Amino acid sequence: MQRALTLTATRRLAVRRHAVALRFRAAAAMSTLLVSRPQYAWLKELGLEEENDGVYDGRWGGGGEVVTSYCPANNEPIARVRQATMAEYEQTVQKAREAWKIWADVPAPKRGEIVRQIGDALRKKIKVLGSLVSLEMGKIYVEGVGEVQEYVDVCDYAVGLSRMIGGPVLPSERPGHALIEQWNPVGLVGIITAFNFPVAVYGWNNAIALICGNKLSISYDLFTFVCVCVQLNRIVANVLGQNNLPGAICSMTCGGADIGSAIAKDERVDLVSFTGSTHVGKQVSLMVQERFGRQLLELGGNNAIVVFEDADLNLAVPSTVFAAVGTAGQRCTTTRRLMLHEGVHDAVVERLAKAYKQVRIGDPWDPSTLYGPLHTKQAVEQYLAAVEQAKQQGGTIICGGKVMDRPGNYVEPTIITGLAHNAAIVHTETFVPILYVLKFKTEEEAFSWNNEVKQGLSSSIFTKDLGRIFRWLGPKGSDCGIVNVNIPTSGAEIGGAFGGEKHTGGGRESGSDSWKQYMRRSTCTINYSKDLPLAQGIKFE
Repeated sequence: MQRALTLTATRRLAVRRHAVALRFRAAAAMSTLLVSRPQYAWLKELGLEEENDGVYDGRWGGGGEVVTSYCPANNEPIARVRQATMAEYEQTVQKAREAWKIWADVPAPKRGEIVRQIGDALRKKIKVLGSLVSLEMGKIYVEGVGEVQEYVDVCDYAVGLSRMIGGPVLPSERPGHALIEQWNPVGLVGIITAFNFPVAVYGWNNAIALICGNKLSISYDLFTFVCVCVQLNRIVANVLGQNNLPGAICSMTCGGADIGSAIAKDERVDLVSFTGSTHVGKQVSLMVQERFGRQLLELGGNNAIVVFEDADLNLAVPSTVFAAVGTAGQRCTTTRRLMLHEGVHDAVVERLAKAYKQVRIGDPWDPSTLYGPLHTKQAVEQYLAAVEQAKQQGGTIICGGKVMDRPGNYVEPTIITGLAHNAAIVHTETFVPILYVLKFKTEEEAFSWNNEVKQGLSSSIFTKDLGRIFRWLGPKGSDCGIVNVNIPTSGAEIGGAFGGEKHTGGGRESGSDSWKQYMRRSTCTINYSKDLPLAQGIKFE
């Protein structure tokens, strides 16, 4: 009996020691978060902690699941965030609606002044924010900084726009009457953003929607919460606080599909702005349409560059490399199809293969790097599956096609020739750095191939033929929202409207008259006479 008791006590002690060891290893694992390492001290200078709040409605909080953000260059954990519960989402919407009563009374030029201050706050942290984007999303450092610069530029644009928004005064057919258009904010804008441009997409929506007089409720993709949720909202919240404005004007709920679905289905959300895949965008669209809500969709793009026999190849080749390899093929405007006239096909493929071998691959925050990792391990699997499908459908790998033997989610940028223009894989948008090269004979053939895919985001031709250029821009040319000549498909400026047709969603953001998406229009007739004439000469006496 004593022996049995001794064994039991020994086992209990062993169990306790094992539990302590597990807790110690867990604590040690927690301490390996990048945010706690000396070489990443700049993360804490930004205000990031090991565990961060993922909800903001004037106060920071988060009572939902705790999730971890990983660096795609090495798959090491950066930091953690507490997501929103459905109860917190409900509270956030209520507080945003209350805050709008104050914000709507602020004159548009004064709202522009707030946005100007947001832009200035971003300027002060542009390099460190760019480093954070690079660390978390995986894009190279210069692209990370450029993305923050894009938000700054949109703020500058919005400041001027805040003094220019207006509708026309129209001639009335009735004496003593005025006919005008009045534009007012839609109200609550729900923004569901994506991983590949966590700053720019937020910035486009935030700056323009704010000067239009809207309040915002932001939902973030799980993969980008540390960068976007914590830092960007902290900057905006600080500016609002310095101006004695409610923080809930720009509220935030980090979460997954439950929060995204709640925004899409919520009748209190007057406009849903969704950026992401066509597959998920269709689901969001159906939920919004079910309640007759307003939506702004920025979805996929199966973009093509068309190179004609008279093209300047010194422009066409580097443009293709930038558009196909940049951001490791993870832009919605990435070139995925390259159509080469049969007269220049072999020469261009040869030059591209040489250029691809010279692309500097490495850590995205190394200033000399031109090509970084894919964002997730799942993207690596999608890359391998696409390469295999292309081979099965008759494609020949000219370069690339393999996963790289190094830490992180690195794959080789890939060129594949020999596929039919209507091959299933060619018509599939895979968010990875694979370029399908197609050979064409005639202009009519090239234009037709460009338009035959379901998406209609970006497109570009390389030619010196002036007539062909205008045919490309005309009704029988490209059916995309972005139609370029002698430049890449990616790298859009903020002054133009950004968006596409067909399965790309039809939404427009950023410049031109995209501000109209965030406002509602009223046609107003004012009778300043003592008579009551009716339109169309109708008599009702």
